Amino acid sequence: MGDPVERLGSEGATGPESSIKEDLCVENDPPFRENVATAEDWRKALNKVIPAVVVLQTTACRAFDTESAGASNATGFVIDKLRGIILTNRHNVKPGPVVMEAVFLNSEVIPVYPIYRDPVHDFGFTRYDPGAVRFLSYEEIPLAPEAACVGLEIRVVGNDSGEKVSVLAGTLARLDRDAPHYKAYAASGTRDGSSGSPVIDWQGRAVALNAGANLSSASAYFLPLERVVRALRFLQEGRDPSPNQWPVVTIPRGTLQVTFIHEGFDEIRQLGPKRDAEMMVRCASPPAQAGMLIVDSVVPGGPAHERLEPGDVLVSVNGEVISQFLKLENLLDDNVSQRVELQIKSGGSSITVDLVVQDLHSITPDNFLEVSGAVIHPLSYQQARNFHFNCGLVYVAEPGYMLFRAGVPRHAIIKKFAGEEISRLADLISVLSKLSKGVRVPLEYITYMDRHRRKSVLVTVDRHEWYAPPRVYTRDDSTGLWIARLALPSNSPLLSSVINYAGGTDPETMLPGNDEVSLVEYADQQNSHKLVDGAASMEAHYNHVFEEAHSRDGSLHEPREENLDHSTISETAVVREYQAAIIPGANTSVAESVIEPTLVLVEVHVPPSCMLDGVHSQHFLGTGVIIHHSQNMGLVAVDRNTVAISASDVMLSFAAFPIEIPGEVVFLHPVHNYAVVAYDPSALGSGASVVRAAELLPEPTLHRGDTVYLVGLSRSLRATSRKSIVTNPCDALDIVSADCPRYRAINMEVIELDTDFGSTFSGVLTDDQGRVQAVWGSFSGQLKHSNHSSDHRFVRGIPIYTISQVLDKILSGAKGPALLINGVKRPMPLVRILEVELYATPLSKAQSFGLTDDWVQALVKKDPLRRQVLHVKGCFAGSKAEHVLEHGDMILAINKEPVTCFSDVENACQELDKNGESDGRLHMTILRQGHEIEVFVGTDVRDGNGTVRVINWCGCIVQDPHPAVRALGFLPEEGHCVYVASIYLGSPVHRGGLYAFQWIVEVNGKSTHDLDAFVKVTKKLQDGEVACVRTINLKGKPRMLNVKQDLHYWPTWELRFDPDTAKWRRTIIKALHPDVS
Repeated sequence: MGDPVERLGSEGATGPESSIKEDLCVENDPPFRENVATAEDWRKALNKVIPAVVVLQTTACRAFDTESAGASNATGFVIDKLRGIILTNRHNVKPGPVVMEAVFLNSEVIPVYPIYRDPVHDFGFTRYDPGAVRFLSYEEIPLAPEAACVGLEIRVVGNDSGEKVSVLAGTLARLDRDAPHYKAYAASGTRDGSSGSPVIDWQGRAVALNAGANLSSASAYFLPLERVVRALRFLQEGRDPSPNQWPVVTIPRGTLQVTFIHEGFDEIRQLGPKRDAEMMVRCASPPAQAGMLIVDSVVPGGPAHERLEPGDVLVSVNGEVISQFLKLENLLDDNVSQRVELQIKSGGSSITVDLVVQDLHSITPDNFLEVSGAVIHPLSYQQARNFHFNCGLVYVAEPGYMLFRAGVPRHAIIKKFAGEEISRLADLISVLSKLSKGVRVPLEYITYMDRHRRKSVLVTVDRHEWYAPPRVYTRDDSTGLWIARLALPSNSPLLSSVINYAGGTDPETMLPGNDEVSLVEYADQQNSHKLVDGAASMEAHYNHVFEEAHSRDGSLHEPREENLDHSTISETAVVREYQAAIIPGANTSVAESVIEPTLVLVEVHVPPSCMLDGVHSQHFLGTGVIIHHSQNMGLVAVDRNTVAISASDVMLSFAAFPIEIPGEVVFLHPVHNYAVVAYDPSALGSGASVVRAAELLPEPTLHRGDTVYLVGLSRSLRATSRKSIVTNPCDALDIVSADCPRYRAINMEVIELDTDFGSTFSGVLTDDQGRVQAVWGSFSGQLKHSNHSSDHRFVRGIPIYTISQVLDKILSGAKGPALLINGVKRPMPLVRILEVELYATPLSKAQSFGLTDDWVQALVKKDPLRRQVLHVKGCFAGSKAEHVLEHGDMILAINKEPVTCFSDVENACQELDKNGESDGRLHMTILRQGHEIEVFVGTDVRDGNGTVRVINWCGCIVQDPHPAVRALGFLPEEGHCVYVASIYLGSPVHRGGLYAFQWIVEVNGKSTHDLDAFVKVTKKLQDGEVACVRTINLKGKPRMLNVKQDLHYWPTWELRFDPDTAKWRRTIIKALHPDVS
């Protein structure tokens, strides 16, 4: 009973599993019959059976109920050739959306569609077109549940451990296993992939269905076929053999939402029933019957809730003695929606209970809501029994992005949203229909691990179009598909293109509730504020400004002045109270007091749909510093290990005033480890008066032995500081490339201190007057071990002069492309760089490479401190320097001026921009293999936008190769091509074996040299068409694979950043149903 059991099938699937918790029958083992089969008998039986066994390639498109999204292989077998019915396990058919194909013995691949999955037991049926099997002769496998007996020699025929056909021998050892350990037990070591295999006897009949295995012994567990035969009979009676028609067949299934277990009479006596009940059961049961059914658990809210209790002993139903699962289930299935009378022995007393048999299908979800990547549906009977919750509650099968960002886990039950109680899925949809983009509302949920306490979080509705609009999928058993429709009415604010500002839009367009309630009042009523250092943190609802604002009824209106005035008064009072409460500590330094109002806690969330540029996490947290603050624009500088990519949601929490508002990434330096994030000062309300920018001190630069103050913020927004000494003001970084290429700082000198606060603490370095000399930023790399790599995080100082140069260009008006910031278009700076990775070599070692004494003296004279020379580590693929410089070249001089550090190269690049007549090339003196040569090296101009366009095709996210990939020095010969950034589990590319971190160079023989070419080729593909995809991995190894396009569940779409609106826009390229995609 306590043996560990493994469910076979979906490889890598996780989560609570309960597909077979109700056993079928615990009866007296049939008498042993001596096996008389010969080897020839088994040969004939296998020859007949094997052609009818198929490999099921199953792709679960969405997480649903007990199953996760993913691709797996399993087994099934034909049980009705005329109608095209295949039997397999329920966890292979999947309770949610699934795409399946059957591979027959001769490798014919036929689409199959689910037609029935049992709500409780681990079996299900799929259908296929018998006429599609053209070249294989096979016969159906008959079902013979009555043939199962102890000692019966059996064979398990299936796809075991990835083998297409595997035959394992065994002997039935027990027929009385309690679920989920199954009724039939055999000594047969089946493994992954054999789930759904037929268990046959020597006559070629299926006597059981393979379902599980014991990991600690060579044992397998099989499902009896009595209930399978009953369900099949209903399907056959309701199914016209014509291949063009498949009506929906209802198979009656009744339940009391009670789990019974079978116990022996000795155990039963200890529960209190008198001997008369035992004698009654013995007289009405077979002679060897040795027990009764007792209540193990009762699902809350079900027909038996508060009527039956665990430990109650079942004697009879409708006057018929019941001690077997099979008889009980037959009785319930025949009395759906009718009353049954149960005679129960409870604690020695006899009671009679009248219960209504519930339709089991009515509490099995057949629809779900998909919003921001989350899958939410009514709680199924399976999970209700697992978690001891009511059926039908709003259950999170997959949190997606919006809920994950708020901290809502898988298997959570949503109880309250935006102040409204949630008891049904329709309640949640109703609340969503009233919300606008970017609004932050409270959500309360519970989990089965902590069921007695509600947890409260703030959910931020997506402001960008990371995902499709909310949709409801409903199962259609006539087609085997799940049909999508828009979940919200067309006039819903969430579907509108208008995004409202908190400061310029009536709060009623953003929050459900009373029209007279202001933002501050609503936050106070809902207890949705945070406490930061003991002060209430008002949640600012910051969205994008447009000329029009839409109310819930779609009419245009102006903001109500009384609400804005009331909010302003409240906020001003809070500011005064907060400032009065801030008393600097006795030991607080002047530097800390000065710099604290300029610090910002930066929290970044990356949507799963935008895992671009090799970004290695969905959540980042770090400290930034305000480098500009005016009435129209605020700018924050932060390291790129916190803000890794532009396709992300950034939230800023200010140390000067307890408020949290969104920010927008406006600049990512392509080389140096910093980013610039913009915010709207008007969203701060009265807090804007206490927030200020730091004073930057780019000159003089820091030197060894200088005293600095390291100041940063804790998660609670408390400033922390310490006095430190600069030990190395110009440490040359050398971060190795990660296994999965992602951003890393190169060609950069950083500052080292004698003491700091550890590798997770970021902030700023200031002088004793609080002037910023460097950003103390986080860096990301990898440590290489003998057989694996591990992520490595460390902190160093980033000189502020590199940041102040970009800031000056932003404020003075750069020459780059314009970007909308707080409603004003501003030209953003371009950066001219030498796309070459360099590293510093001490002059003492450089002489071994042929460096002459004259050059050594010249370089020492130029920079007595560093005493180094720059070596070329590699050129970026596709750069203008790629075919000019080589690995190992020493850069001695640029324009006849000696070069000793990275900033010399960077300054030379900037001088090219100042000279309007420059051709963008640097005149370099290099040492190559002992020979001094003169070369002209081209430079490249890059913006600070990062990746701004991605395509989703068949579940893979493709983009242009990002700098970290090009830094490897390799691109396919076909051109830049398109780079696979990530894939979705359960997608067509997952099934086809197309994984991330490789290039797609051809589709159906057509070149995909860039994103436009890729879109042009894939747009011509039809739904269900198989595309031949040629890929090249990071090691240069080519590969061909097939991907079958599925536009029903995986439409092709594009996500592009629009600089005119500063929003990410989602556009459908091709879909079967564009109106809901």
